[in-house]
Amino acid sequence: MGTIKAGAIDNSMFIQEKGDPYSVVEREFVNPGKGSSFVRLKLKNLKTGAALKVTHKAQDSMEQIDVEDIASQYLYTDGESFHFMNNDTFDQYEVPANVLGDKKYFLIEGNTYKVVQWEGETLDIKLPPKMDLIVTEAAEGVKGDTVTGATKIVTVETGLNVKVPIFIKQGEKIRINVDTMEYQERINN
Repeated sequence: MGTIKAGAIDNSMFIQEKGDPYSVVEREFVNPGKGSSFVRLKLKNLKTGAALKVTHKAQDSMEQIDVEDIASQYLYTDGESFHFMNNDTFDQYEVPANVLGDKKYFLIEGNTYKVVQWEGETLDIKLPPKMDLIVTEAAEGVKGDTVTGATKIVTVETGLNVKVPIFIKQGEKIRINVDTMEYQERINN
C-alpha cells in the first residue's frame, strides 16, 4: 500500500476508502477558481459491487492499494463457487458466485483469466471487451418473418441469454460485448 494525493488518482486505480477496497470508475478534477481544487470520484466496492460517490480535496492523502493480477485457469463451478487454478503455483482456490456477478456468463472451462486479488481475497476477474461464444439453444426463425430488425433470444454455452437477429442458428459462434452483454456479430468459423 502507498499514500497518494487525491488529485493524482486516475481511472482504473485501486484505493482504500473507509477500510474497503475500491476501483476508481470515474474521476473528475474540479478547479473552482476560488478555493481549493477537488476531485469527484465514482468508486466500485470490490467486495460488494456497490457504487460510492465521494469528493476529496486534491491535496488529501488517500491509500492506494496493491492488487495482484493472477493468471488462473477456470476449472469448474459447483453452483455456489467457481474453482480456479493459479497458473504459476498450481494452487486451486474458490471464488464465491456473488463476487463474479454476471461475469460468470463469460467463463469457459479451461480458459485462463486475470484474477484480481488483494490480501489473498479475490475481488474481480478481468475479461476482454468482447468474447466469442457458441449458441447452444436457438428457436428456428419463423418462415416468412423477414421484418427488418426481427430478433429472438438464444442461449450460449455459458448459459447467458442474448437477443440476436432472427437468422442466428444453434451451433453458430457469436461475438458478445462483455460490458453490455449484447450481441455484436456472427463469427464465421
